[in-house]
Amino acid sequence: MLRVLALCLCLPSPARACDTALLLAIDISGSIDAAEYDLQVLGLADGLEDPAIIDALVAGQDAIAVVQWSGVGAQALVLPWQRVFDAGDAARLAAAARGLPRSFRASETAVGQAIDFSAAQFPAVSDCRRKVIDISGDGPENVGFTVGQARQRAEEQGIEINAIAIEDMGVSTPITTFYKRWAITKGGFVITARGLRDYPRAMREKLLRELTKPGA
Repeated sequence: MLRVLALCLCLPSPARACDTALLLAIDISGSIDAAEYDLQVLGLADGLEDPAIIDALVAGQDAIAVVQWSGVGAQALVLPWQRVFDAGDAARLAAAARGLPRSFRASETAVGQAIDFSAAQFPAVSDCRRKVIDISGDGPENVGFTVGQARQRAEEQGIEINAIAIEDMGVSTPITTFYKRWAITKGGFVITARGLRDYPRAMREKLLRELTKPGA
């Protein structure tokens, strides 16, 4: 009996389930120049290196992926799903994000296609309890015009959509309004970045809100 008990005590505990699969969909359309692209990539990497975000990722055993998108047919999975089980996984994820090359330099903005392409990546992480698309961009849809239908299709698959709206430094918020009206799902939210230089702050705020969602 003692030997059986000792054997049972030595067995590894089952792995915790994945809480959140978070796909970051980054706009790299023609309005994003090389310097602005770098600000987005560095903002993402810095966010993934933040101690509070690392703690949240590890606590949830979360999965992260990155998509770059622009016009019709211009979407790419540039960072396939990475599971974060410990701080080392988070560090490798941040390093990979920091070195992401730009996939294309298209000029158009097909938000609906970006959502559909992103939603198609989630079967690979079907064990995760929550599935979230975080789309960021600096312009409304100007080609394809499928964003409303794409949002509905994502909702039907149980996928949440949140957004970062990259606005000019003025007082108007047309991109924020567009994302609120057409892109985010019920219960979703939009974080506004005042220019690309505000993107790292917005990314950190959004990641913390998504990964430490009250009651999630």
